[in-house]
Amino acid sequence: MKKIPSFSIDHIHLLRGIYVSRKDSVGGETVTTFDVRMKEPNREPALGPGALHTIEHLAATYLRNHPVWADQIVFWGPMGCLTGNYFLMKGDLSSKDIVELMQETFRFIAEYEGEVAGTIPMDCGNYLLHDLPMAKWEAAKYLHEVLEQMTDTNLNYPAKAE
Repeated sequence: MKKIPSFSIDHIHLLRGIYVSRKDSVGGETVTTFDVRMKEPNREPALGPGALHTIEHLAATYLRNHPVWADQIVFWGPMGCLTGNYFLMKGDLSSKDIVELMQETFRFIAEYEGEVAGTIPMDCGNYLLHDLPMAKWEAAKYLHEVLEQMTDTNLNYPAKAE
């Protein structure tokens, strides 16, 4: 089988950041897939599943209700490797285009108080797997160490060594 593009990224040198993973044409519209990388792969501990699940619920809810971007949100969901999230948006976008949106989103999560939407048995397939305190801690860490300190190396995938 042909190796898919996301497995061709140099994960050895990949930093935390926001990367354009791919762009697809769907019904004549471009859909941009972002790699919202919260952890350096294979170099730091992955996100805890409960924290990542809570980040998913809070980010998806926040983004789908955003006053400016809501109509462009397609999907937000965790990566299987537990190092970040995939974020799909309508439009031919760059990583720089969504830095402010990601800052707002992770600030919302870091400061969140109250019930997490969708965490009852009727709404979620694994409603017990949530960890709001760790979600807030991870969101604040990513916000302060990465999103508020963005450079081009956190916005562009590393060149693959030949």
